[in-house]
Amino acid sequence: MLLYKGNQTGEIPGILPGPPDDGKGDYYWWQGGAMMGTYIDYWKLTGDESYNNVVMQGMLHQTGEENNYMPRNFTASMGNDDQGFWGMSAMLAAENKFPDPPEDKPQWLALAQAVWTTQASKDRHDATCGGGLRWQIPSLNAGYNYKNTIANGCFFNIGSRLARYTHNETYARFAEETWDWLWAVHYIDHENWNVYDGGHVEHNCTDVNPVQFSYNHAILMEGAAFMYNYTNGSDLWRGRVENLLNSTIRDFFPNNTAYEIACEPNRGGCTADMLSFKGYVHRWMAVVTQVAPFTKDTILPLLKQSTQAAVNQCTGGETGRKCGFYWTSGEFVDPAVDHTTGAGEQMNVLAAVSSLLIDQTEPPTTNLTGGTSKGDYSAGGSPIAGNENELRPITAGDKAGAGILTFVVLSAGLGLFGWMSYH
Repeated sequence: MLLYKGNQTGEIPGILPGPPDDGKGDYYWWQGGAMMGTYIDYWKLTGDESYNNVVMQGMLHQTGEENNYMPRNFTASMGNDDQGFWGMSAMLAAENKFPDPPEDKPQWLALAQAVWTTQASKDRHDATCGGGLRWQIPSLNAGYNYKNTIANGCFFNIGSRLARYTHNETYARFAEETWDWLWAVHYIDHENWNVYDGGHVEHNCTDVNPVQFSYNHAILMEGAAFMYNYTNGSDLWRGRVENLLNSTIRDFFPNNTAYEIACEPNRGGCTADMLSFKGYVHRWMAVVTQVAPFTKDTILPLLKQSTQAAVNQCTGGETGRKCGFYWTSGEFVDPAVDHTTGAGEQMNVLAAVSSLLIDQTEPPTTNLTGGTSKGDYSAGGSPIAGNENELRPITAGDKAGAGILTFVVLSAGLGLFGWMSYH
């Protein structure tokens, strides 16, 4: 929290110092939303209310003029994954029963619905590649021709959680179609369950970029786990959860310790975005154990060992408690090596340690199990629903897509591909 300036006079609530393009800091807008989500989980898992006012202020300040997490100051450079991360944090606030905003402010569930509705609209989904969300929202942005897993993964994740929370079938149907699209374009490998980054519309998304990021695996795993729960334990979704879990452990937990294979072998090769992925993986996998309990005996011991490795290297700085990114070595490596201030690195370890308390907390709530957040099916623009009880049926033109943040230009030293410039 010492790296967060948003609650100081003259600063902007909700965001970490940045964006880099303006020379204001290392962090893009979406990472503020990810940080807010980390602290919403922290509050639920620990009971510590110290940062709730800061989180409330930041979450509400960034809702934008239409209360859909598209503030004009950031819309011109916004990706579907950027908006999606804020939407997932709003959904988390509803599920965790984070204190509701004042009645004259937008409510957590309605904010999540607004993000989902804007992304489900026809202008976000087109016929290229047979469907799917593009990475970027404005058509003039670099990356608008790229359909990626993280953008679609956010949409899938929010939809699966809205289905469980509201018990509305349309959310589930969109989530199913998003999964089917990701599978059809082979962003999810059919044999080994690798999860790849994305492809370009001018190649019909067949030029699949094989780079893998841990958060792509984890965001799909969590969404699939919510669908497993929503479908009362269907074998189909159980199998998808199991396969993603196995591939995640195989590729991203060598020696039972979180490891970012795309960039970590080349110290200094990770972007500020990638330096925050481990925390999301720990948080989302912890929740998987609650909504898909058959995974608990596999996930919880893994997270405990990985967290211990994380803590072992938090020995830096004047306090002797500053954390780096490289957990497997057991030695502190200053974030300056990666040219960041360390917000992602610190957030990773906070998330990992907090998540070890998951077994002492209640599962994510729903509107039938004590959830208090008020929803609005028409939030986010043109209503997807005719009323609060039933969303309209999906039409052929509504084919949902997929994807959640991505990027890159793969470094030759990694020998994986070619990074494509990220934001």
